[in-house]
Amino acid sequence: MERPAWAPPGIDISVPSVSRIYDYYLGGSHNFEVDRQAARRAMEFLPGLPKIMQANRAFMRRAVRYAVARGVTQFLDIGSGIPTFGNVHEVAQAASPEARVVYVDHDPVAVAHSQAVLAGTARTGVVAADLRKPEEILTAPETCQVLDLNRPVALLLVAVLHFLEDADDPYAAVAQLRDALAPGSLLVLTHASYQGIPLPEEVAVGAVGVYRDIRNPLVMRDAEQIERFFDGFGLVEPGLVPMPNWRPDGTDGPEGEAADEDPYAFSGFAGVGLKT
Repeated sequence: MERPAWAPPGIDISVPSVSRIYDYYLGGSHNFEVDRQAARRAMEFLPGLPKIMQANRAFMRRAVRYAVARGVTQFLDIGSGIPTFGNVHEVAQAASPEARVVYVDHDPVAVAHSQAVLAGTARTGVVAADLRKPEEILTAPETCQVLDLNRPVALLLVAVLHFLEDADDPYAAVAQLRDALAPGSLLVLTHASYQGIPLPEEVAVGAVGVYRDIRNPLVMRDAEQIERFFDGFGLVEPGLVPMPNWRPDGTDGPEGEAADEDPYAFSGFAGVGLKT
């Protein structure tokens, strides 16, 4: 197996990674053949996976602009993945040059590429840490240098919580992060669900099986279970909804427009909560 020059030392390129699979769905170039094989297997069951990911990114960009419009210019993006066009710092700093962004991921490839992309970019930082250990994220030097947790922060948990099993106690992790945030902070969240997928659950479950097989279980939760993550936050209008239905504004160009027309884009849920 040929090792790409950009692959960080020590990375096992024979093991698929969810962040590199996500990169493949979005048309990125930082993925290995093993990631592409896993992605194609999942797409045999859920051919609309790339559309779901595009709708996810389009929502994230709208939510970042919403945060800046509310005066929230600090962003903590956990499970940020591999940088692609239209990333959080690009959207946030276009809306407010003072915006500050910290990216967090536990995938070494995502961390290495974030560091390369952000080299020389002011008011940004990258943390290698896991959502299951919020304290490590909150106390990381990069977090403390870039963000002021005494002021409102937009906490982004976009397409990451469904990779935490119930045994990981994801609700406790989110609560710990929430408690560290100042009043006026926002929770920006998307989560996979069988609800909204334009296929019978017994077909869609095949894609979930692919993630389980690569030791990254994908946990599908229903709307009620997902809404529990917003405990301690007030959901802003329109509440917890399919991704294209959260404040569509027509500013995402062909990607957003195509997502709106594709039934797969309405798979899963998105929401933004306000800590009062």
